[in-house]
Amino acid sequence: MKLVNKGKTKDVYRLDDGKYLLKFKDDVTGEDGVFDPGADTVGLTVSGSGKSNLRLTKFFFDILDEKGVPTHYIDSNIEDNTMIIEPAKMFGNGLEIICRYRAVGSFIRRYGMYAEEGQYLDAFVEFTLKDDERKDPPITKDGLNMLGIVSVDEYEELKELTIRISGIIKEELANRGLELYDIKLEFGRIGKHDDIALIDELSGGNMRVYKDGKYVDPMELTRLVVG
Repeated sequence: MKLVNKGKTKDVYRLDDGKYLLKFKDDVTGEDGVFDPGADTVGLTVSGSGKSNLRLTKFFFDILDEKGVPTHYIDSNIEDNTMIIEPAKMFGNGLEIICRYRAVGSFIRRYGMYAEEGQYLDAFVEFTLKDDERKDPPITKDGLNMLGIVSVDEYEELKELTIRISGIIKEELANRGLELYDIKLEFGRIGKHDDIALIDELSGGNMRVYKDGKYVDPMELTRLVVG
């Protein structure tokens, strides 16, 4: 097992068989000691958050697998905070796709002239480049195509997958009295045919969820969903 990347919230190892292992950490993104799923830096360490994030990730990946959604997920070991995944090729240096059902966070900061805080959105899909130095800038379909990051056809496939996956997760949460405000997904190309698949994690660290109008923190979210 070889360490290939030390991430903000997970470390990545390459296994001898060519697959990869993610080691979930207790570090979470935020600023000035306050958690923020959209932040580009580690803001604080919360004991047990790595295991909590992995438990919720496994829960959602298992559901997506049952529904035939392509992902990189293979298996996980909750006690060790680890998840085994298929190797995946990135889009450029990394691409994040956000699906928004409510106007909060960076959406309201950018479009506050026209939108109200908490306003309902109809699965608004937003593509951003993973680039901490430039604060993960949004990019359009034409921009992605012209820069050779994503083709027009791939863009449409990614958008459709994002809406489908987000809808599945939104419904699962709604069944528990929870409302998904937004979620951040990542995709890559896997297998010999470079099929597009969901990668990374599906935890409270990359979604905003509310209950009765109040924000649910990531560890509480895992407790409410998985038990």
